Amino acid sequence: MNEIRNVSQLLNPELGRPVRILLVEDSPSDAAMTIAALREGRILNEMHVAQDGELAMAYLRRQPPFEDAARPDLVILDLNLPRMDGREVLAEVKQDPVLCSIPIVVLTTSSADTDIVRSYQLHANAYVSKPVGFEAFLGAIRGIEDFWLSLVRLP
Repeated sequence: MNEIRNVSQLLNPELGRPVRILLVEDSPSDAAMTIAALREGRILNEMHVAQDGELAMAYLRRQPPFEDAARPDLVILDLNLPRMDGREVLAEVKQDPVLCSIPIVVLTTSSADTDIVRSYQLHANAYVSKPVGFEAFLGAIRGIEDFWLSLVRLP
């Protein structure tokens, strides 16, 4: 499916609006688990899902058909994506003066040192390896939520 889905719209009273999250994830099961974990969390959010890097960049740059897309407060990015991989997305976002201040959390199956180092060289704000098992995965997502949506002040 080549589209971006708006999967939740809930009000965050502290911001006066939901926290806007762009999840860039090609695995439907990983996307569904991430969405479920964030829906159960304390911070209300508006989640949009892009299933490949090209769609993510079109969304971020507000290119057709996403001219009315709101700028996300946070991007959660898988590295292994079709059409344009997460490393390319990360490099383009962080080199773009309009987009570079958007925090990007890499959430991927890779725990390879080369991927971790390269992601930080490309200015990822955090790198999280997807744990195996549903409960561990939920814990990782809750950790992202606790830090990025509760503790940190987003631009």
